[in-house]
Amino acid sequence: MNTYKTSFIIFLFCTLVCYTIAKNDQKNAKKNYIILNHAADDVDTSDDEKATATHKAMLSTVAKDADSRLLYSYNKVVNGFAAKLSDDEVQAMEKHPLFVRAIPADKPYQLLTTHSPDFLQLRGSSGLWQRTKNMGEGVIVGVLDTGATPGHPSFDDTGMPPPPKKWKGHCDFNKTACNNKLIGAKSFLKAGAEELKHLPPIDNNEHGTHTACTAVGAPVKNIDMLGLAMGEASGTAPRAHLAVYRVCTGQACESPDIFKGIEEAVNDGCDVISLSLGIDGALPFYMDPVALGGFYAILKGVFVSTAAGNSGPNATTISNYAPWLLTVAASTTDRHISSSVKLGNGLVFNGESLYQPKNWTSTMLPVVYLLGSASKCVNGTLDSNQVRGKIVVCDRGVNGRVEKGKVVLEAGGSGMILVNQQEDASSTNADFHVLPVSHVSYADGNKIKDYIRSTKQSTATFLFKGVEFNAPNAPSIAAFSSRGPSVVSPMIIKPDIAGPGVSVLAGVPPMTLPTQNTTIQFNFLSGTSMATPHLSGIAALIKKEHPDWSPAAIRSAMMTTADTTNMEGKPIIDQSGLPADVFAMGNGQVNPNKAMDPGLVYDLAPEDYINYLCGIGYKDKDVNAIIFPAPPVECAKVNATSEEQLNYPSIAVPLQSPIKTILRTVTNVGEAGASYKAVMTVPKGISIEVVPPTLTFKSLNEKQSFKITVKRLGVPVPKIMAGELKWVSAKHSVRSPIAIRA
Repeated sequence: MNTYKTSFIIFLFCTLVCYTIAKNDQKNAKKNYIILNHAADDVDTSDDEKATATHKAMLSTVAKDADSRLLYSYNKVVNGFAAKLSDDEVQAMEKHPLFVRAIPADKPYQLLTTHSPDFLQLRGSSGLWQRTKNMGEGVIVGVLDTGATPGHPSFDDTGMPPPPKKWKGHCDFNKTACNNKLIGAKSFLKAGAEELKHLPPIDNNEHGTHTACTAVGAPVKNIDMLGLAMGEASGTAPRAHLAVYRVCTGQACESPDIFKGIEEAVNDGCDVISLSLGIDGALPFYMDPVALGGFYAILKGVFVSTAAGNSGPNATTISNYAPWLLTVAASTTDRHISSSVKLGNGLVFNGESLYQPKNWTSTMLPVVYLLGSASKCVNGTLDSNQVRGKIVVCDRGVNGRVEKGKVVLEAGGSGMILVNQQEDASSTNADFHVLPVSHVSYADGNKIKDYIRSTKQSTATFLFKGVEFNAPNAPSIAAFSSRGPSVVSPMIIKPDIAGPGVSVLAGVPPMTLPTQNTTIQFNFLSGTSMATPHLSGIAALIKKEHPDWSPAAIRSAMMTTADTTNMEGKPIIDQSGLPADVFAMGNGQVNPNKAMDPGLVYDLAPEDYINYLCGIGYKDKDVNAIIFPAPPVECAKVNATSEEQLNYPSIAVPLQSPIKTILRTVTNVGEAGASYKAVMTVPKGISIEVVPPTLTFKSLNEKQSFKITVKRLGVPVPKIMAGELKWVSAKHSVRSPIAIRA
């Protein structure tokens, strides 16, 4: 055998051995799993100790070190446990008689990263707080996030009463930090690295403090941001109590920790749970920890508000799409931190930036736009000889918005024009930049680039105008806000509703800004993470006003009273400038004042969701995993409901055949003797009939049903069409959007 053949055989042998070792290492690697199991006939699963003992015994059949492998035992949100297991161990576990399903929990959830009370008409003599004497008193909001900052001024409890007697939780901060506002604080981080297990619920990221303050922060007056007066910062339910559950680090949120956080929040006595986190990709509900935990919450009467996601504007990117959850899109407000670009030819383009130096002289400077990798101003791509003393145009993408400015500053640039990509369109942000900046729209950025290309000595400067209100087209839907429909259940329209989520000012841990030589305790953040706690706080206000309403009734009240027009009375638009559809904004922009008195609600009980789950084809074991601890069901023996027939406040119509009838039931929560007339908006090529066309209610809480029959008229129609149904009385207008899929 020659040397070449010998070498090749040795190489092949080593390759096969290395591959086999790597494959075995991968199979033996320990990963986070959530194991769902049947209840043993002789075990009371409601008993914490007995449930944990059962779970440890089950785990010990495949792992000798069960105590160290067990992360959490669950007996409320599901019957099961979280543990670190190898693939082989999970396969062995499947043979156990109590085994139901193994849910891989190694894909973490991501955090979905003021003036809002004024914009939502909560503050002021005619605002909701003053008019109804309701600021969320006595309601407990649980925020699952990165924790909170003890001692923050937004958590001041001056004038706050003690928490209600039903409160069972505790606060892991010291006595001076825990008070009648911040009543609970716990950490659940066992599914992360070993060093994370014992971290206290202190927020070292800013996300958790920001979301908590947005939902229930106490009023803090005279907020000043780098010399710009911002007025008073407040949550949407400023007198509600706060409980924080740290289930996230700054990087991610692990499924077993989220699961445990939801279980604890419900058992502690929270009325509302706020979840500003999500995951990419579509999971069936029986594999989705937020959906599973959320069902347990609504089973106990707890309202759950979740983020739609930040993967817009692409379709079918929606997170948290279970119909028992409120799914919140992000919209703009009318506040604008104005930083405009003025070109050498006299044209001015409006933009935004929070950093506005007082000594800026508006002197014209050379402006450049570099091609190739330098166009995005990524670290290492800028030549100081080309940018020194100049304003640099930087396209969005690859690195962060503020990071681009740092790259420009380090290369000697004097300013930056930050230009949106096409998908970002007109959505801009007010950020803490490190040098003079204007963040402009995609269309305006193209005009600026055209000017640079057409002019030998192009120049520009910035015009800093500070805080401006009455920005045009407010509210509009943010480009980043994820869009529906859901892949898992496309006949449930998601998102449900929109709330402020762009440049939201709220509390954060003390942060030092070296370039500005100052420390801040409030900051602007954007994302559906910021929109979600606005709705959580509004849910708390409704819960205070209507303590006997179900989570579905509260959701319906917000959805059917939402606004579809902006402050100028025109249709709410998306980032492209076109009217936003239901898969971008759901029912529209939340209107808290109207939501307190919706007239009619589309209510749902847990059994309605069970019928729905059977109707979408789930197996009995999967349905029972979701609905635990409700009694198990057999889908063959229940009234299975197709998804479009679920009594949801928005209406999707699958029109594969020429005619389709949808059923709905409304409950009168307005006044006795009210009469409502059906008013339709019907797309071309379609006819819609509502029977009966009038609903008259003799008493409060009376229910009445109606049919919506949709017909094709025999002419070509688009694949998706939009209409609406309004039930209109002398006092109320109850609106449901209709999406017809032909």
